[in-house]
Amino acid sequence: MKTMVRFLTRHLYLLAVAGGAASFALGLRLGWPLEAVVLGWSLLVLAAGIVLERVAPFDATWRQTRGDTATDATSAALLIGVVDPLLKAALPVAVIALLGDRAAGWWPQDGPLALQIAAAILWIELAKYTMHRLHHERPLLWQLHALHHGSERLYWLNNFRFHPLNHLFNTAASLLPLWLLGAPEVVLLGATALTQPVLMLQHANVDLASGWLDRLLSTNAVHRWHHSTQPHEANANYGSALLLWDHVFGTYRVPAGRGRPERIGLFGDGRGFPARASYWRQLIGAWQPACCRS
Repeated sequence: MKTMVRFLTRHLYLLAVAGGAASFALGLRLGWPLEAVVLGWSLLVLAAGIVLERVAPFDATWRQTRGDTATDATSAALLIGVVDPLLKAALPVAVIALLGDRAAGWWPQDGPLALQIAAAILWIELAKYTMHRLHHERPLLWQLHALHHGSERLYWLNNFRFHPLNHLFNTAASLLPLWLLGAPEVVLLGATALTQPVLMLQHANVDLASGWLDRLLSTNAVHRWHHSTQPHEANANYGSALLLWDHVFGTYRVPAGRGRPERIGLFGDGRGFPARASYWRQLIGAWQPACCRS
């Protein structure tokens, strides 16, 4: 058991990405439903992270609720059960309304599938990097993103702690242009197969030894700094699954000689965000007058 745990904590990110690629390739070859294959592998990676949180936690105190579990669970249920399905249904309809059949010929579908997937990943990561950075730098957008940063600990469930509008902007910015260009579903699923397993572990309370991958992937070790209460540490590492654009734009930051930030949560006064209120109050609380918040 100890040997298996040690192996997983050292190699989980490699296994997650390699398994995502292999399961996608196998599903494509055998004609399996690719959406189910990609989702299934991502859920398996998430389950591995949940189990490791129990046996090899990064911070044992993060296993204790801080009044945030209801917020995280409500956000996850709403995001996964309502918001994401609606977006997946509505955005293709928007593309058809805007362009009709004209979008079909713009994407280079005759090129090698691997290159198409790589191009899609580069765009998706750039779009999400840009939106993430804007949500930190623009006060109005920060009021949406503060919900995600309001947690004072990191664990698997706050992977899904996002304001619905924050999620809408991220999804529209990253996927709508690809749909407008006519990128095939297989390309988008291939991109998801490689990146979604990384996201499943991003908030995991697990002591993963990622080594050189901390400079390539947005691992949980790197992402912890993004949740620091110190602005000079938190306003960095904006990459979604990859850190490529952080290196390009100079926002990659992992302080030397320290393994973790001092504290996790909003920095300063959170610009007035009511982080300890209920989930529903947090959805609208940022724009309520101070006298009406609780």
